[in-house]
Amino acid sequence: MTEATIQERPVTSRQIMVGDVPIGGGAQVAVQSMTNTPTHDVEATVQQVYDLNAAGADLVRVSVNGSKALKGFKEVVWRSPVPLIADIHFDYRMALGAAEAGAACVRINPGNIGTDARYQQVIEKCRETGVAMRIGVNSGSVEKRFWNLPKHEALVASALHKVEIAEDMGFTNFKVSLKASHVPEMVEANRKFREHSDAPLHLGVTEAGTKLPGSIKSAAALGQLLPYGIGDTIRISLAEDPVEEIPVAYHILSCLDLRHRGPNVIACPSCARTLGFDVIGMAAQVEEGLKHYEDHFTVAVMGCIVNGPGEARDADYGVAGGKDDGVIFSKGQPLRKVGRDEIYDALFEEITRDGWK
Repeated sequence: MTEATIQERPVTSRQIMVGDVPIGGGAQVAVQSMTNTPTHDVEATVQQVYDLNAAGADLVRVSVNGSKALKGFKEVVWRSPVPLIADIHFDYRMALGAAEAGAACVRINPGNIGTDARYQQVIEKCRETGVAMRIGVNSGSVEKRFWNLPKHEALVASALHKVEIAEDMGFTNFKVSLKASHVPEMVEANRKFREHSDAPLHLGVTEAGTKLPGSIKSAAALGQLLPYGIGDTIRISLAEDPVEEIPVAYHILSCLDLRHRGPNVIACPSCARTLGFDVIGMAAQVEEGLKHYEDHFTVAVMGCIVNGPGEARDADYGVAGGKDDGVIFSKGQPLRKVGRDEIYDALFEEITRDGWK
């Protein structure tokens, strides 16, 4: 068994606590998602929070979009296994109520929270209750006073305006997000903001789309920021079951060597040398079989015995197909030869023997 590598990266932000989860200041990148159940449906919301936590979410955001939702949120809070972030739009009174109800963090949108005076009331309530705040700026709802600026500059200006108000009041228990659906806009906004503030940053491409395009957009954006210390918590916004967002987040973090959860499966793209070995099918089968493992190790599915073990010599385990049989290998060294229809079972025998789970 091997130790998972975690890449060091620059520390560019100060640290706050969202419940018991440290954000920024060199802490590991936190993963979060958001429920899509009606918050007043307490049982459904609690179940989804548990499902997200089981998938690996450190934090969960819950919409508090009215009095019925606030009432439900109060009950969800004390039943939740993770700190909850109350998502607030338009009605600042919901932020006040959510802070009183035990939210670990309240997310406000500068574009629709109302006047600066109302925003200041939210800050006072957060200070009073010890609740963190997220200043969440979206390209689609930037404050009107900044509409004359290019979009990425408007995002930065809106965020910095709210940061300045909070800091003038002596309140620093906040993080910031600058989100857009256009990847270059989102990346540039976060880079520019970091030049002016050390507030922890929550990253995400908003309205990224369905699973494939949304995952690609998110990876393209986060890959330009996280390795450079820009970003302390992330959400992958997909038009899917929210639970599907969590493994995508971990795959991105794992590719960047920032955080690992579960095995890494690599596979060759297949070619004529496979002699009929179904690389694509075997890779999918192996991924499915490893879905519930939490340990981090690498498994390779390679198409031919000639090149497979050598090309995947860094893999903890691997399979390489042949005309009638295949080889199970580890770190480039053959472990045993088996019949083609025995490859899958033999691979998992080796994994189980070594105690991975």
